[in-house]
Order: sequence, then structure tokens, then C-alpha cells
Amino acid sequence: MDDREALFDSLAAHHWAVSDTLVPSPLYESLYHACRQEWDAGHFREARIGRQHSDSLRIEIRGDSICWMTPENAGMEADDFLAWADTLRQDLNREFYAGLNSAEFHFARYSEGRGYKKHLDQHHQNTQRRLSLVLYLNRQWNDTDGGELCLYSPDNDAAEILRILPKPGRLVVFRSDIIPHEVLPCVQPRWSLTGWFRSDHVPD
Repeated sequence: MDDREALFDSLAAHHWAVSDTLVPSPLYESLYHACRQEWDAGHFREARIGRQHSDSLRIEIRGDSICWMTPENAGMEADDFLAWADTLRQDLNREFYAGLNSAEFHFARYSEGRGYKKHLDQHHQNTQRRLSLVLYLNRQWNDTDGGELCLYSPDNDAAEILRILPKPGRLVVFRSDIIPHEVLPCVQPRWSLTGWFRSDHVPD
């Protein structure tokens, strides 16, 4: 069984999957450098919660800073990743008839001591986000560094089912609409690329 088949099998069985080998090392390395360049250039902004006019800055709930990733602001690294992600999106559509037709991604950085309280990625009044993806861009991460991604049961959001360390190059994929999750506070800066495969309505 290859890495992609293993990812699909886990998604089908559990609604989540973790892979340390699916993203090629050169691609992960180039994304790390692009992420750091954006940070050094001052392009990150404190993330907010809520939508549209109701969004607010609540670092006690959500403590990351983000920079939306586009070909314009991340150059060839973004082009390479977006092409890789689009191939994965098409494979998921063939495997699951998922109807995924777009994607969005941003770089994220959690400072020491910050995390993100339990939540769902799919908003109540906006159901376009279907699959969440997180690629960890840390150069190294120890078991004592914190920052784990905790996944909870779709049937009982008090029941933790998995705790995932943000190891370098590790990819996590899970259902945006049914998997509650949180990011535990970290003890060193935590870097990632986070995004969603979407099913946006296409007018007739």
C-alpha cells in the first residue's frame, strides 16, 4: 500500500489521517523558507475569530498569526505546493466522489504559550469547507515542546481520540465538518501551513 492509499483508507475509516511521508521533503523545506520569509517581511497578522463584521481578536481562544498563501506572495514555493495539493484534491474526488472544487491555505505561527481552543473548521452558516489540511513546517520538535493537535470524537466532543505532535513535514487531514479539534499551547514557536479543500457552489 502506498502513502496515498494509506491516507485514503484512514480517512474512510476514521475521518482523519496522518502521514509523515506524503509531502516530499524538498517541498516541505521550500515551504518552511517561504513561511519564514513572509514572517520576517512582516506579512503575518493576528488571527481573528468569527466571520465578516463580527470577527474579533481573542488570543485567549485563538493565538496564532497567519499569512494567506498565494502565488503572488510566496512565489514558486506556492506554485509547487498548490499544484501538489490540486493533484491530491483530484485524487480525493476520484476516491470519494467528494465534489471538492477549490482550496485555500495560509501559513500560521503560534508564539510560545499560545494555542487554539476546541472548535470545528466548518462554520455553521457556511458549509463550503469539507477537508482540513495541516502541514507542519517546524525544523525540529520534541515530545516536551507541546503544541499538539488534539482530535475529538465526532459523536462526543469531550472524548479525545488522538493527540498529534507537530513533527517536521507531518501532514494531517481530517473532516472539517465533524472533527472537533484544538491546538495545545506550545513552548517554542510553532510553524505550519493550514488550509481547506472546499465544495463551493458553482452557479448553473
